[in-house]
Amino acid sequence: MYPISRARFEALAGYSRLPSAAQFGREFAWYESEDGRFVATIVVDTDGEFVAIVLAPDMQERLRAVTADPGHLDAASAQTAIERFVAANANSDYDELRRQDDDTRAPVDFFTPVVKASRLHRDFRSLAENRGYVPARAVIERMMRWYDDVDGNFVEQFQTTGFDARMWELYLFAALKESNLAIDRPNPAPDFLASGLAGTLAIEATTINPSVVDGKPAPSARPAPAEDASAYRHHYLPIRYAGPLTSKLGKKDWLHSDVAGHPFAIAIQDFHDYMSMTYSGSALPEYLYGLRHESHTDPSGHLNVTPVRVEQHRWNNKKVDSGFFNQPDAENVSAVIFNALGTISKFDRMGVQAGFGRDDVELVHLGTVADPDVDASAPQMFREVVSTQSKELWGDGMHVFHNPHALHPLDPRVLPYAAHHRLRADGQLETNARKPPLIASQTEIAVKT
Repeated sequence: MYPISRARFEALAGYSRLPSAAQFGREFAWYESEDGRFVATIVVDTDGEFVAIVLAPDMQERLRAVTADPGHLDAASAQTAIERFVAANANSDYDELRRQDDDTRAPVDFFTPVVKASRLHRDFRSLAENRGYVPARAVIERMMRWYDDVDGNFVEQFQTTGFDARMWELYLFAALKESNLAIDRPNPAPDFLASGLAGTLAIEATTINPSVVDGKPAPSARPAPAEDASAYRHHYLPIRYAGPLTSKLGKKDWLHSDVAGHPFAIAIQDFHDYMSMTYSGSALPEYLYGLRHESHTDPSGHLNVTPVRVEQHRWNNKKVDSGFFNQPDAENVSAVIFNALGTISKFDRMGVQAGFGRDDVELVHLGTVADPDVDASAPQMFREVVSTQSKELWGDGMHVFHNPHALHPLDPRVLPYAAHHRLRADGQLETNARKPPLIASQTEIAVKT
């Protein structure tokens, strides 16, 4: 057994961890066998003793504990116990050792096409075939072993017309597990019922999809760089957010018995145009709160932000009332969640960080992050070559916009790695985050020949 990083352990086995484990101890070290058949961790319990835990993939390829050896007085003793167990079972019946009582299904190959090649989504083909996405595939394969396919059509949709929506759901699944939440998948709704030590949160996921006219993709409405983009930013983009959000509002998923009494959130991602999620995020809070925040720097160098009420958004013949959180029934929506970074590139970076990278592929992560200077009028730029030393989290880039009228307010501790935004009485948005929030980014992939 050799030591591995926490990031690699999370990618391999983090999905098996129960939220209650945090009450009984903390993980101290992580290991993997050279042949990949075993993964292990050492936990320091509340009494200061060390527990040796060895995991192996069950018959669905989900890493789960096969032994737990408590009572060690130091880490060295626990590590010896791990090595002794692995050595003792090197020649044993591996399938019998790793079989669990509830292990009833065979593993699924998510990347072998289940439809004709002509039906495969363009981005799925890239994910399945491109060398640059090997790290993302490795992360997704392990994650999807734990993802409960309540509709029975996940693989087909993942490979075809539902690729973007399914990737967004997988991102949310990863972020919720990282937040130490146990996840149920109620049928028929909502998409997630996540419970942890800080409470329970129900989430319904949705996406903004490309417009279709007469069965064909509509031309992009994005203005050319030299054109005035204010109407596009303040009217067209809010209207695009309004469609999926009001549709989810009309379904009233908070009425399901599983959700009753708990905060309910809608998680939305923007796929309506090429890279649209990287520039449309500022339109979301404008639509949610019905406020546009205009800023200017005074002669002394201080940034002044003035909230301006917005009544409607208009684009061509379409108009929608602004202020989603002010709509009837919207008090049942505790928050709206968005992450411009919740795309396939995030999976690729997390895969490299977990040790699934290739020597012939280099990833460079670059984008913008909020400037902590209160008088800054623009975000800071960043650039990083992604490696096993990177410290990105699934929650990085997640923004949670809280509803000031919520019947069941969301405790920010449920999503501890997100940036949480609240509307103050004076119309200003107040943000609380553990570090300056990521705003938008892109990942450059260089494949060496």
